[in-house]
Amino acid sequence: MGGRHYNLARELAKQGYKVYLVAASYTHILREPPKVGHSYEVQTMEGFNFVWVKMPRYDNAHSKIRIFSWFWFAWKLRGLVSVIADKPDAILYSSPALVGFLGVKYLSNEYPDARLVFEVRDIWPLTLVELGGYSPKHPFIRLLQWIEDKAYRDSDRVVSNLQNAVEHMVSRGMDEAKFSWVPNGFSMDEVTQKQGLPEAVLSQLPKDKFVVGYTGTLGVANALDSLIEAAEKLKDQPAIAFVLVGAGKEKTRLEALVAKKKLTNVSFIDPIPKAQIQSMLAQFDVCFIGLTKDPLFRFGVSPNKLFDYLYSGSPILYAIESGSYTPIIDAGAGFQITSEDSQAISEAVLQLYSIPKAGREIMGANGYRYVLANHEYGALAGKLADVLVGNI
Repeated sequence: MGGRHYNLARELAKQGYKVYLVAASYTHILREPPKVGHSYEVQTMEGFNFVWVKMPRYDNAHSKIRIFSWFWFAWKLRGLVSVIADKPDAILYSSPALVGFLGVKYLSNEYPDARLVFEVRDIWPLTLVELGGYSPKHPFIRLLQWIEDKAYRDSDRVVSNLQNAVEHMVSRGMDEAKFSWVPNGFSMDEVTQKQGLPEAVLSQLPKDKFVVGYTGTLGVANALDSLIEAAEKLKDQPAIAFVLVGAGKEKTRLEALVAKKKLTNVSFIDPIPKAQIQSMLAQFDVCFIGLTKDPLFRFGVSPNKLFDYLYSGSPILYAIESGSYTPIIDAGAGFQITSEDSQAISEAVLQLYSIPKAGREIMGANGYRYVLANHEYGALAGKLADVLVGNI
């Protein structure tokens, strides 16, 4: 239940707003889906109301039941009129799933004085076409395209965590004046509840090394092959080590790749609790973040781990091509290089290693100041409130 909307809801509640966060009781990305006995269940947590809409379970992201759930969720949103007594001042619907917007449009008709806001976190159906290989002429893609265009047309405001998504939106006919950028960020509550690393974890970290570290999902999109290839190029640099903390579908394959290459400068550590992440990042001399070459990243990216990295005060090696979105350059917090380029990674690591510690500390301090000013969820909630009920 954590993440962007949970944090924004909690911060809006702190600022005096009454918030209802509405979500499906089951999606494939929930690690521990709640057990919901009724069609709708309202829970109060951390000052706001969480409304679970009961949905069927399904096996995987490609299940037909998942598609059915989009339509069922849209239909059941109509029932919120009888579940929530308060009349809203604003209603926000967040993508990527587009079908639910139709249910929200019904609610906006029931509450004509409420501002209707559409949020885009992943540009559909463009993602399904460019990455999924679907034809723009496919009947279902055409339906999603019609809903996307309708959402831009019918919404009073449009927000996105992707800074340059406005370029795509305008190409679909949206009035540019509707757009606001509300990026992802970090929770001050989470980072200040910093827990130390247990000895069992500390003992796995390289000793007296210059550590290039990664934390998070070990997935295809994270382009970690290029990091391991860079480690191979630097295997004759005994002072430099690489650490990957986390789990994911690619972990077993990546471990096998390291074993095949007989690399002794790469370590894997199992996932650690969120409260220990800052303690882990403090062990890194450089924080690495990478993504695959993805044409959709031209609209910008907003990976959550980036803001944890910036808060840590360590310099960052950002191996992502994200169009004109250049957060590390803007912050002066490290190096930004091309995606999936092991040679560029190895050269950047050597360059960072050659910089005196005081110089790297300046980079880290730059990133810390930047993330506090631009990505703390309390400030982001205030920005969103301006979109929802303010003058923006």
